Amino acid sequence: MSPKIATSDEDIRRCIPAMLALRSHLTPELAFERIRSQQATDGFILAYIDSENPAEPAPAVIGYRFLNFLYSGKTIYIDDLSTLPETRGKGYASALLDFVIEQARQAGCQSVSLDSGQNPARYDAHRLYLNKRFNIVSHHFKLDL
Repeated sequence: MSPKIATSDEDIRRCIPAMLALRSHLTPELAFERIRSQQATDGFILAYIDSENPAEPAPAVIGYRFLNFLYSGKTIYIDDLSTLPETRGKGYASALLDFVIEQARQAGCQSVSLDSGQNPARYDAHRLYLNKRFNIVSHHFKLDL
């Protein structure tokens, strides 16, 4: 179960169902357009676990990018980590996190960070992050415009 990087339109479209499990407010086409735009302008990387059948969607995806912050230095920021509901509990999200953590080490990053919603639907994800030795270090504030 080694993650792959989605570079082609076909790869990205196979990732959309898993992405929409997390980002249900998006349509498949809008998700595709945003991923392509972020890849072109923000260095967004989309990795996925390949399904056994290439005609099926990817069971899990992770979207991330390299950033530099004054407070933490070179960082991989994870925008999205999502698994199809029917494939949860199979270790896919864990494998994707391990992959990104290794990418960060190889790139000389000082940290890997992410934000996660605070509600009961996210508690399994929170347990995974804590098991991977992530710490809760701040509150995330947002102003919608």
